[in-house]
Amino acid sequence: MNDVTNQETILLVDDDKVFCETMARALGRLDYRILTANNSDDATNIAGEANYAVIDLRIGEESGLNLIDTLHHQYPELRMIVLTGFSSIATAVEAIKLGAVHYLTKPTEAIDIVNAFAKTHGNTNIDIDAQPMSVNRLEWEHLQRVLTEHDGNISAAARALGMHRRTLQRKLQKKPVSR
Repeated sequence: MNDVTNQETILLVDDDKVFCETMARALGRLDYRILTANNSDDATNIAGEANYAVIDLRIGEESGLNLIDTLHHQYPELRMIVLTGFSSIATAVEAIKLGAVHYLTKPTEAIDIVNAFAKTHGNTNIDIDAQPMSVNRLEWEHLQRVLTEHDGNISAAARALGMHRRTLQRKLQKKPVSR
């Protein structure tokens, strides 16, 4: 960790300690002071020291969306991005609504994170896919939307979907297909 007082500070929140250490070193090489937290409570306690936050969507059993909402209300000037290996349209939309300024998928490079913080406007030049999503991807997106509508409560989402809770858990543990 760097202790230069004029440096901007990034808070990394991820339950994967190895990822935090690796990304902290990479961002530190870009001249940022880095704070790390492996759960929401620790992140909330030190967030006031940060200019930026990188928040994993899944922090152990916790939802990063809850942390974004909490931090946005406590520190409205804190620029937050979501970094996740479990991306979905529903979680991306909710993250932005709750106060995140960007949404990135893992794996990503430290420079991509820094560049995401620098973006202050949308990009009208994004390519729009000519092909619709696959049935598997549509199912993943639907499951994520229903789960989000039920505040991450798997039992309630399973009831709404008419499936067994364990079946839904199994489907959610699979990595989403890319298209």
